[in-house]
Amino acid sequence: MSQKIVTPHILRRVIQYLFLFFCLFIGYRLFQHFIWATGQSSAFVPKPPSVEAFLPISALMAAKQFILTNKWDKVHPAGLTLFFAFIWMALLFRKSFCGYICPVGLISNLTEQLGRKLKFQKELPVKAARILSIPKYIILGGFVYFIVINMSTRQISSFLTLPYNYVADSKMLAFFLAPSATTLIVIAVLAIISLFIRNFWCRFLCPYGALLGICSTFSPTAITREAGTCISCGKCRKICPAAIHVDERKAVHSPECVGCAECVGVCPVNDCLTVRTFNKKVPFATIAVGCLAVLLIFYGIAVLTGHWYSDATPELIRKFHMMIFNK
Repeated sequence: MSQKIVTPHILRRVIQYLFLFFCLFIGYRLFQHFIWATGQSSAFVPKPPSVEAFLPISALMAAKQFILTNKWDKVHPAGLTLFFAFIWMALLFRKSFCGYICPVGLISNLTEQLGRKLKFQKELPVKAARILSIPKYIILGGFVYFIVINMSTRQISSFLTLPYNYVADSKMLAFFLAPSATTLIVIAVLAIISLFIRNFWCRFLCPYGALLGICSTFSPTAITREAGTCISCGKCRKICPAAIHVDERKAVHSPECVGCAECVGVCPVNDCLTVRTFNKKVPFATIAVGCLAVLLIFYGIAVLTGHWYSDATPELIRKFHMMIFNK
């Protein structure tokens, strides 16, 4: 298929929707697992390991434990695998997890689109955007301080083996199945703000995105602009999910860049905006294909080496669920 048919926008949306449907599928499987584990069903359903991607705090603890002791987390092994996969995605292909895989990113993008259609979207001044970016780094700094700096490997090991951690994914499911009024209000407020300020959560509040953004500053991959052929139409700036002033930069190395290549797709001048890796021009699909390749490689290695499935027995899992949910 030609690039005229498969644009960066179409490629990105296809991948995002596929991962959204996959997340809904594993969410349903987790629900079935939860029903069995809490004694509401006799039909055993194993927990889908991929759901552990939604436990980044546990993964951060497990990552420190692995780095210092070479001990892989056996409670949520897939979570640690995916945590390292997302880090390597950022190191090689910018914040591509945020741009292509994260379902919250897609929901945020769709909310932005609605805001554009309603003509609510406003572009923040650069200084205001920088100030609003501070909270996510403060939140990330808090996690780094309490986990990476303060917690000992003994404390981490103790937490990772607590009954609560064994059922953390089910606790997360229960939280969203019966959200409190406060939770619903917060979600509604974030959605409303996102109608006016593009991708508000992703740009200004998400600590996971902040971590991946920091890692992405070391990436050899970037969008580059040929100043000599640029006509300063501003289309790249308007389409950018992170509101980066692409039209003013020679190369986009911002930690906010999600590698979506949307700017490349809307640029009216051939080869004015290009994707480059190690300063060599590559097809715009390189970032998307690259991040998927990293994910598949980590998944394959984890399965082959026994670092994907938890070694917790069904009896133990059910015991902990009964202990915590049936008090």
